[in-house]
Amino acid sequence: MDFQLTDDQRALRAGMRELLERRFPRTRLRTVIDGDAERDDGSGERGNGGGERGNGGGERGDGDATRGDGGRERGDGGGGLDRGLWRELGEAGLFALRVPESAGGVGLGLPEAVLAFEEAGRALLPGPLVATELAAGLCTTGLCATGSFESGRAGLLAAGVAQGEAVVTALDGGGAPVEHLASADAVLALGPTVVELIPAEEVAHSTEPMRSVDPATPLHRTAPSRTRPEQAGPGRSGIAARLRREAALLTAAQQLGSACRTVELAVDHAKRRIQFGRPIGAFQAVQHLCAQMLVRAESARSVVYAAAVTEDPGDIAAAKLLADEAAVHNARDCLQVHGGMGFTWEADVHLHLKRAWVRAGQWQSAAAAEEELAAGLVSTVETCL
Repeated sequence: MDFQLTDDQRALRAGMRELLERRFPRTRLRTVIDGDAERDDGSGERGNGGGERGNGGGERGDGDATRGDGGRERGDGGGGLDRGLWRELGEAGLFALRVPESAGGVGLGLPEAVLAFEEAGRALLPGPLVATELAAGLCTTGLCATGSFESGRAGLLAAGVAQGEAVVTALDGGGAPVEHLASADAVLALGPTVVELIPAEEVAHSTEPMRSVDPATPLHRTAPSRTRPEQAGPGRSGIAARLRREAALLTAAQQLGSACRTVELAVDHAKRRIQFGRPIGAFQAVQHLCAQMLVRAESARSVVYAAAVTEDPGDIAAAKLLADEAAVHNARDCLQVHGGMGFTWEADVHLHLKRAWVRAGQWQSAAAAEEELAAGLVSTVETCL
């Protein structure tokens, strides 16, 4: 079997990269980050790449590397998402990649979506990309017509999701933080078995802003569950589990893109930075760091791409686990290659580390992925016996 990318897949990846380089270059990223810093109300000092892990995606943290996010507003200004960019992403087909052509979509599969989200992760594109892509796919099923979604208004909002006219964030029934709630039109709520699409205003009433380690990912804390388990019906019990797996894989693809980008940043700096009359890349210690970063990224790439083809729960768990590790450890090693400069606010390295921390806690944590893999191994042993 040939696992090389096809010409169409390479063109898709190149087109996505070109779009993001044109519409979301580094200057635009810094505008988002620095604008958020200016709106900080003093609840947290400006963070750096060497700070402790915040609570945007995990359990550890301190105030030095976290930010308040309560000032986010829906729309183009006030710290909200760039709706113009969001619509352009929709027009480019990012959210409709897996929507059937008969429903106005692109008609591709999960492998193509993984390639596109890898480029989004490479560019540190902010926003609830995964939730919006999942919601666009649900709009083409019979779930809206059978009443799985809570309100007619949310169903109407969902009609524009694939075109980038609406922003959808996600609420996991497990009580995970909700990202970009203030900029969202609707919330995709996932319970143990039920999937609902509800207005963002309805969820916002019972939430409060929480401090996020990533300045470009505002988070809100909400109640553990907003779904109604009793609504689960025949043929729908596996939808929530499938969506969680797909979300974990697309998040892993974003982590992969970030891991690959930090390799590029480290190698580029090692070539240009002169120390003792030589580029620091000539020193073996720096070479080893860069080589280890490349190995992590390429190992994660092979597993993520394979999981996109097999869609096996164990493969997806392995992909999320390795991609999270690659993104976090590569960002840390990239900081080491940059030295003291990498710890400054003006450098972009700490942004990759902070986003990697947040994504590592989304959809499937390391502990959950390890449990999934362990259960698969136990099942295989029991079958063999």
